[in-house]
Amino acid sequence: MDETGIPEIALAWHRAGRGAVLATVVETWGSAPRQPGSQLVVAGDGAIMGSVSGGCVEGAVMAEAEAALADGQSRLLTFGVSDETAFAVGLACGGTIRVLVEPVGAALPEAMLAELVAARAARQPVAYGVNLDDWARGLIAPGADAAADARLRSDKAGREEDGRFIAPHNPPLRLAVVGAVHIAQPLMQMARACGYDPVLIDPRGAFASAERFPGETLIEDWPDEALAALKPDARMAVVTLTHDAKLDDPAIRLALRSPVFYLGCLGSTRTHAKRVDRLRGAGFTEAEIARIHAPVGLDIGAKSPAEIAVSIMAQITRVLRQGA
Repeated sequence: MDETGIPEIALAWHRAGRGAVLATVVETWGSAPRQPGSQLVVAGDGAIMGSVSGGCVEGAVMAEAEAALADGQSRLLTFGVSDETAFAVGLACGGTIRVLVEPVGAALPEAMLAELVAARAARQPVAYGVNLDDWARGLIAPGADAAADARLRSDKAGREEDGRFIAPHNPPLRLAVVGAVHIAQPLMQMARACGYDPVLIDPRGAFASAERFPGETLIEDWPDEALAALKPDARMAVVTLTHDAKLDDPAIRLALRSPVFYLGCLGSTRTHAKRVDRLRGAGFTEAEIARIHAPVGLDIGAKSPAEIAVSIMAQITRVLRQGA
C-alpha cells in the first residue's frame, strides 16, 4: 500500500516548522471506507492532506492530532461508523476503523521519516513497522523479516499477530512491453488498469506509432538499450512479443541479469526451446533461464489478442503476489 506523497508532505511540513502528524488506518472491520495503510497528514495550522475515511472521522482525528503535537505521544484511536453515517458517505453499512496517530519529530523521529522518504525517492522497497503495544518502530528492509516481506509482496498493510502494524512502501509497478504487436494494444490498457506504468518498446516506427497506440509511452530505441535506460528493478515486469529473435533476445538477456520480478516471452514451446539453446550458447545458466515464463501467460485457452493479454496480466499478478 503506497499512499503517494503523504510521507513526503509530512516531512516537508515538519521541516518548515508547521508541525506534522501522520494518521494511518491500521485496522478495519465491516464496510470501512478506507483500507489499512491509508494516511492523512495534519499540520499544526490545521491544514490536511490525504484521508483515513470518507469524511466521517477526519474531524475527530484532527482534534487528536492537535493533542499529539502538544504532548508528542502516539495514539491509537477506534471509531465506530454507524449505518446512518456510512450511508451519508456512500457505504452500504457501517464499520469500525482503527487509526494510528503519530506526531513527526517526537513519537515518529524525523530521521526515520526522512529515511523512509529517501527510500521511496530511490525506488527502494521498504516496510514501516510499529508495535501498537509498546510503540517500538522502525524501517524493515526486504529480506529482514518474513512478515514484512509478505506485506511488501502483497502490497497490503495490516496488523500482525505479534501486535505490529506493518505498512509496505513499494516503488510504483512498471511494465515494459517489447514489440508493438496486436496483443500489446489490450495488454497496455490492462496493465494501466492494474496499476502499472507501462511503456512500449519497438524500434520499428511503423509498429510503434501513436495512431496504433494513442496516449501510450512509446520508445523506439533498440530493446536492450531502452530497457537499460529504464533501470529495471524488482517492481518491473518485462514481456517480449515480437517473435523476432533480433529484437526479443537482447531484451531477454538484459532482463535475465536484472532484478525484474517477471519475464514472459511469447512463442510456442518449440520457439522457446530454440530460445533456450541460444541463451545457453550465450553463457546463461539453467537457473537464469528458468526465470522465463514461456509460453507467456497462464494456460486458459486464450485465442484472441485480448484473451492472451488477460492471461499475461493474470500470470504477472500471480508472480507479483505469490512469487514465481
